[in-house]
Amino acid sequence: MADLDSIPVTLIDGRETTFGEWAGKVRLVVNVASRCGLTSQYGALEELQKRYADRGFTVIGFPSNQFLQEFGGDDKIAEYCSMTWGVTFPMTTKTKVNGRGRHPLYEELTRVPDAGGSAGRIRWNFEKFLILPDGTTHRFRPTTVPDAPEIVDLIEGSLPEGA
Repeated sequence: MADLDSIPVTLIDGRETTFGEWAGKVRLVVNVASRCGLTSQYGALEELQKRYADRGFTVIGFPSNQFLQEFGGDDKIAEYCSMTWGVTFPMTTKTKVNGRGRHPLYEELTRVPDAGGSAGRIRWNFEKFLILPDGTTHRFRPTTVPDAPEIVDLIEGSLPEGA
Protein backbone atom coordinates (compact mmCIF):
# COMPACT_ATOMS: atom_id res chain seq x y z
CA MET A 1 0.00 0.00 0.00
CA ALA A 2 1.17 3.53 -0.76
CA ASP A 3 2.29 5.99 1.91
CA LEU A 4 -1.10 7.04 3.29
CA ASP A 5 0.36 9.90 5.32
CA SER A 6 1.25 11.91 2.20
CA ILE A 7 -2.31 11.83 0.82
CA PRO A 8 -3.98 15.27 0.81
CA VAL A 9 -7.16 15.75 2.83
CA THR A 10 -9.51 18.74 2.98
CA LEU A 11 -11.29 19.12 6.29
CA ILE A 12 -14.95 20.13 6.47
CA ASP A 13 -13.95 23.67 7.52
CA GLY A 14 -11.91 24.00 4.30
CA ARG A 15 -8.48 23.55 5.87
CA GLU A 16 -6.04 21.63 3.68
CA THR A 17 -3.84 19.00 5.35
CA THR A 18 -2.59 15.47 4.75
CA PHE A 19 -3.59 12.17 6.28
CA GLY A 20 -0.22 12.40 8.02
CA GLU A 21 -1.68 14.99 10.41
CA TRP A 22 -2.76 11.97 12.44
CA ALA A 23 0.41 9.90 11.90
CA GLY A 24 1.42 7.81 14.88
CA LYS A 25 -2.16 7.58 16.10
CA VAL A 26 -4.61 4.74 15.89
CA ARG A 27 -6.99 6.03 13.20
CA LEU A 28 -10.52 4.83 12.53
CA VAL A 29 -11.54 6.02 9.07
CA VAL A 30 -15.27 5.87 8.39
CA ASN A 31 -17.37 6.95 5.40
CA VAL A 32 -20.34 8.56 7.10
CA ALA A 33 -23.78 9.75 6.02
CA SER A 34 -26.41 11.79 7.82
CA ARG A 35 -29.56 10.14 6.48
CA CYS A 36 -28.72 6.43 6.66
CA GLY A 37 -30.20 3.63 8.72
CA LEU A 38 -26.73 3.27 10.28
CA THR A 39 -26.37 6.97 11.17
CA SER A 40 -26.81 6.18 14.86
CA GLN A 41 -23.25 4.80 14.69
CA TYR A 42 -22.17 8.44 15.06
CA GLY A 43 -22.93 8.06 18.77
CA ALA A 44 -20.52 5.14 19.21
CA LEU A 45 -17.88 6.83 17.06
CA GLU A 46 -18.00 9.92 19.28
CA GLU A 47 -17.84 7.77 22.42
CA LEU A 48 -14.68 6.07 21.10
CA GLN A 49 -13.23 9.49 20.31
CA LYS A 50 -13.90 10.74 23.85
CA ARG A 51 -12.65 7.55 25.50
CA TYR A 52 -9.36 7.18 23.61
CA ALA A 53 -8.37 10.56 22.10
CA ASP A 54 -6.03 11.41 24.98
CA ARG A 55 -4.16 8.14 24.41
CA GLY A 56 -3.43 8.61 20.70
CA PHE A 57 -6.62 7.64 18.89
CA THR A 58 -8.87 9.48 16.47
CA VAL A 59 -11.90 8.83 14.35
CA ILE A 60 -11.79 10.58 10.97
CA GLY A 61 -15.16 10.92 9.26
CA PHE A 62 -15.41 11.09 5.48
CA PRO A 63 -18.95 12.22 4.59
CA SER A 64 -20.06 10.66 1.31
CA ASN A 65 -23.17 10.91 -0.81
CA GLN A 66 -22.29 7.89 -2.95
CA PHE A 67 -25.30 6.05 -1.53
CA LEU A 68 -27.52 9.16 -1.78
CA GLN A 69 -27.87 9.58 1.98
CA GLU A 70 -25.81 12.67 2.77
CA PHE A 71 -26.85 16.33 2.95
CA GLY A 72 -25.98 18.67 0.11
CA GLY A 73 -23.28 20.91 1.54
CA ASP A 74 -20.42 20.66 3.98
CA ASP A 75 -21.89 23.39 6.23
CA LYS A 76 -25.13 21.43 6.63
CA ILE A 77 -23.20 18.20 7.31
CA ALA A 78 -21.02 19.90 9.93
CA GLU A 79 -24.02 21.49 11.64
CA TYR A 80 -25.96 18.22 11.71
CA CYS A 81 -23.03 16.23 13.13
CA SER A 82 -22.28 18.82 15.79
CA MET A 83 -25.86 19.54 16.86
CA THR A 84 -27.26 16.00 16.63
CA TRP A 85 -24.31 13.83 17.69
CA GLY A 86 -21.88 16.24 19.36
CA VAL A 87 -19.16 15.17 16.95
CA THR A 88 -15.70 16.39 17.95
CA PHE A 89 -13.58 14.15 15.72
CA PRO A 90 -12.15 15.46 12.43
CA MET A 91 -14.44 15.40 9.42
CA THR A 92 -13.48 15.96 5.79
CA THR A 93 -15.37 17.62 3.00
CA LYS A 94 -17.87 15.42 1.16
CA THR A 95 -15.84 12.63 -0.47
CA LYS A 96 -16.23 10.03 -3.20
CA VAL A 97 -15.29 6.59 -1.85
CA ASN A 98 -16.01 4.54 -5.00
CA GLY A 99 -15.64 4.86 -8.76
CA ARG A 100 -14.19 7.61 -10.91
CA GLY A 101 -12.99 10.50 -8.79
CA ARG A 102 -12.65 8.34 -5.68
CA HIS A 103 -10.52 10.02 -3.00
CA PRO A 104 -6.87 8.81 -3.13
CA LEU A 105 -7.10 7.53 0.46
CA TYR A 106 -10.01 5.29 -0.51
CA GLU A 107 -8.14 4.22 -3.63
CA GLU A 108 -5.64 2.64 -1.22
CA LEU A 109 -7.98 1.53 1.56
CA THR A 110 -10.28 -0.42 -0.75
CA ARG A 111 -7.36 -2.74 -1.48
CA VAL A 112 -7.51 -3.96 2.13
CA PRO A 113 -9.54 -7.15 2.60
CA ASP A 114 -12.07 -7.60 5.38
CA ALA A 115 -11.97 -10.56 7.81
CA GLY A 116 -13.55 -12.77 5.15
CA GLY A 117 -10.84 -11.90 2.61
CA SER A 118 -12.95 -9.57 0.44
CA ALA A 119 -11.40 -6.31 -0.76
CA GLY A 120 -12.81 -3.87 -3.28
CA ARG A 121 -15.40 -1.15 -3.38
CA ILE A 122 -17.10 0.33 -0.33
CA ARG A 123 -20.40 -1.51 0.08
CA TRP A 124 -22.35 1.05 2.11
CA ASN A 125 -22.09 3.95 4.54
CA PHE A 126 -20.16 3.43 7.77
CA GLU A 127 -17.54 1.03 6.40
CA LYS A 128 -14.57 1.24 8.78
CA PHE A 129 -10.80 1.03 8.39
CA LEU A 130 -8.73 0.84 11.56
CA ILE A 131 -5.16 1.93 10.79
CA LEU A 132 -2.63 1.14 13.49
CA PRO A 133 0.53 3.21 14.03
CA ASP A 134 2.67 0.57 12.29
CA GLY A 135 0.48 0.83 9.18
CA THR A 136 -1.42 -2.41 9.71
CA THR A 137 -4.97 -1.85 8.47
CA HIS A 138 -8.12 -3.74 9.43
CA ARG A 139 -11.36 -3.43 7.48
CA PHE A 140 -14.82 -3.72 9.02
CA ARG A 141 -18.04 -3.74 7.03
CA PRO A 142 -20.86 -1.27 7.79
CA THR A 143 -22.90 -3.49 10.09
CA THR A 144 -19.95 -3.97 12.45
CA VAL A 145 -20.65 -1.32 15.07
CA PRO A 146 -17.78 1.01 16.02
CA ASP A 147 -17.61 -0.29 19.59
CA ALA A 148 -17.66 -3.97 18.60
CA PRO A 149 -15.20 -6.06 20.64
CA GLU A 150 -13.07 -6.82 17.57
CA ILE A 151 -12.52 -3.10 16.99
CA VAL A 152 -12.15 -2.04 20.65
CA ASP A 153 -9.67 -4.86 21.35
CA LEU A 154 -7.46 -3.70 18.45
CA ILE A 155 -7.67 -0.07 19.60
CA GLU A 156 -6.82 -0.91 23.21
CA GLY A 157 -4.04 -3.28 22.19
CA SER A 158 -2.41 -0.53 20.11
CA LEU A 159 -2.57 2.37 22.57
CA PRO A 160 -0.29 3.11 25.47
CA GLU A 161 -1.67 2.36 28.93
CA GLY A 162 -3.41 5.27 30.56
CA ALA A 163 -6.64 7.08 31.20
